[in-house]
Amino acid sequence: MTDDPRTHLEKLIRENGHDFAAISKMLGKNPAYIQQYIRRGSPKKLDEDDRRRLAEFYGVDERLLGAPAIREFSRKKRERPDGLLRIRQLQVGASAGPGSLADDEYAESMGFAPRWIRRLGADPADLSLIVVDGDSMAPTLGDGDDIMVDHGAVSRSLRDGIYVLRMDDVLLVKRVAMGPSGKLSIRSDNPQYPDWEDVSADNVNIIGRVVWTGRRL
Repeated sequence: MTDDPRTHLEKLIRENGHDFAAISKMLGKNPAYIQQYIRRGSPKKLDEDDRRRLAEFYGVDERLLGAPAIREFSRKKRERPDGLLRIRQLQVGASAGPGSLADDEYAESMGFAPRWIRRLGADPADLSLIVVDGDSMAPTLGDGDDIMVDHGAVSRSLRDGIYVLRMDDVLLVKRVAMGPSGKLSIRSDNPQYPDWEDVSADNVNIIGRVVWTGRRL
């Protein structure tokens, strides 16, 4: 088996269904960064912080990606908190009530451990955080809850779940199911709010699937 860190990195990316551009974005680099490293050998070796983040993300020994066999770390460096992946936070809320307009502006970000993100089975470059606005999805989701949205779900077959979607220029978070006729059922978990049955998929713009929620107790 080859000891070339480029070969190992490419294999990890391919086996996990990722692509070079997405991993580059995860590292905060330009989209061609990883492709140039693997295909052209530029840079000659990964930046130390990038190498560490990739090793943590894929759960492998950092030496597989080119780290020296013996490395000395100060206590201060081992405790550095900058190994977190930054997930973008959408500026506006996704309405779980009447609806709110989406402006697609990202205001800030929140850090998550790479291994935790990897367990979600989502590409970190496809994730964002949105605040729930309203109580139509209570008790599953409450007003003010943070939800993590996997935008990569739009490229896969729709399966039952909670989605952020846009209808008539309004951003909503609802439970969505595909009916036998191919039309969508869009429902609120709160029985005080109406449901929509037999909605044409052409009238719905799926933004992403909700994969995690966090709330204040």
